[in-house]
Amino acid sequence: MIDLTVIWALIIAFAVLMYVVMDGFDLGIGILFPWFDEGAERDQAMNAIAPVWDGNETWLVLGGGGLLAAFPLAYAIILPATYPLIIAMLLGLVFRGVAFEFRWRDPRHRAFWDRAFFAGSLVAALAQGITLGALLQGIHVEGRAYAGGWLDWLSPYSLLTGAGVVAGYALLGACWLAIKVEGSAEDKAFAFARRAAWATLALMAAVSLATPFLAGQYFQRWFTEPMVFWLTPVPLATAALAISLLRSLQQRHAVRPFLYALGLFLLGMIGLGVSMWPWVVPQSISIWDAAAPERSQVFMLIGVGLIMPLILAYTGWAYWVFRGKVGEHGYH
Repeated sequence: MIDLTVIWALIIAFAVLMYVVMDGFDLGIGILFPWFDEGAERDQAMNAIAPVWDGNETWLVLGGGGLLAAFPLAYAIILPATYPLIIAMLLGLVFRGVAFEFRWRDPRHRAFWDRAFFAGSLVAALAQGITLGALLQGIHVEGRAYAGGWLDWLSPYSLLTGAGVVAGYALLGACWLAIKVEGSAEDKAFAFARRAAWATLALMAAVSLATPFLAGQYFQRWFTEPMVFWLTPVPLATAALAISLLRSLQQRHAVRPFLYALGLFLLGMIGLGVSMWPWVVPQSISIWDAAAPERSQVFMLIGVGLIMPLILAYTGWAYWVFRGKVGEHGYH
């Protein structure tokens, strides 16, 4: 028998992964933006994502809307627990989006919008990372409702995950620029990618070591038999990808570093999924407890089945059309 709740959990996980991957390098370029010289370097960096950045955020809408529709109880608990973070993230995305348009229109205020692009990207990335940490460390639930305080999300662990997401997005952004830009901007992209790679790997290791000690379920999942044998390939594959990433950056390969960085994010998501399953609110609410009625799931699944292929098709088409290098005067 098909379990619609599991299918919807996988759909939302896929939407979140797509958002993290696709808007992650957008945000990463914004995080690195102040370290590129004004003029041609910054224009190349901006043009490298200008045709696709707004389409990338489609996946955020799908992930958030899917959580509300398919798991309304989880949505009603997670949002109040992370309101300050969600508000900060949305404001950051707004400032970043406005900066895309306004920095080209008035050269007198371009420096202001460049700072807004950086600040919005940094705040959005940090808020997303801290939200992840707040979810993993647990949310205080009583009677199927959030029962914690306004700042329960703030902890050393959530700040650690926030820093990890910022470093990871910077890595994705630098690797994407290594593919897309030329000249001095390309040289800087490789230099930033090497630094971000070391920071990302160090923070991934720190988060991976800290997470099992947050809750007994996490520790048992990773360090008790027989799961420890089944899950050993995950850290081994992560180590292999890390070595390949550092080597490819040293050799200045164009595309491989970005693919290796994507692989690290995928393995990180797999690790998080293994730790959390089957909880949508860890230790409190399972996916089945939070699920919408079956008829609602069926109705929404039909809509997603029609819409998601269109999203994938127009996204792929946009990236194909703008597949070349970005020079000082636009795409080649």
